[in-house]
Amino acid sequence: MVALDIDGTLVDFEGGLPDSVRKAVAKVDVPVVLATGRGLFGAIPVHEALGLQGGHAVVSNGAVTATMSPVEIESQVTFDPRPIIDHVMDVYPQALIAVEEVGVGYRLNQLFPAGELQGELHIETIDELRSRPAPRVIIRDPNGYADSFRDLAHSLDLHSVSYVIGWSAWLDITPEGVTKASALDTLCRLKGIDPKDVLAIGDGNNDVEMLQWAGRGVAVGDAPDSVKAIADDVAPCFADGGTAVELGRWF
Repeated sequence: MVALDIDGTLVDFEGGLPDSVRKAVAKVDVPVVLATGRGLFGAIPVHEALGLQGGHAVVSNGAVTATMSPVEIESQVTFDPRPIIDHVMDVYPQALIAVEEVGVGYRLNQLFPAGELQGELHIETIDELRSRPAPRVIIRDPNGYADSFRDLAHSLDLHSVSYVIGWSAWLDITPEGVTKASALDTLCRLKGIDPKDVLAIGDGNNDVEMLQWAGRGVAVGDAPDSVKAIADDVAPCFADGGTAVELGRWF
């Protein structure tokens, strides 16, 4: 199996898919699974652009696994978002909050910057956002910095959930123990695939567990030093065709 992150690994941060990457993925003769922090609606167009037929995608940082072509939710893990949302509103009242609705989109307290979320977007009150279980909650501040969100994360009681801080002031919160790796491991067990036979490629903090879990975990050259440090190998930077180069070594 080949497990591939999307943003910064398959596409650039404007969504562009290099032809070299598309051609390299087309040559892979084992199952290809997209493993992304994007929600399902964000993964579908990339799956289609790559020309992948059927298979699975792990989305929402592992909280949701879906079959593709046709698209169906195969599994999802949820948690109670109330304690997190309440604390964020107490200590960071300017935060934008998005609660994911799988297969639909997001419920928001305010609109996020254009293009950051895919699917239907519905504005709700804080009480409505916290009213039912969710697979993922996103905390965002377009005017903030990643360092400020590290402080926010440390102030939250996050022992009962998993979280990842993005490249900017973006905090992804999922159920406890849920990561890309946990979802991929479940998928491998169902398919009878040994994790040692998985090649995983990624570039972000949310890829760390996946790269450590896979038999071969490769960081794209643009990844933070902390991600490159845990990888089995480091590919060239995205602009230099890092993902295509790594796939070309094996397929």
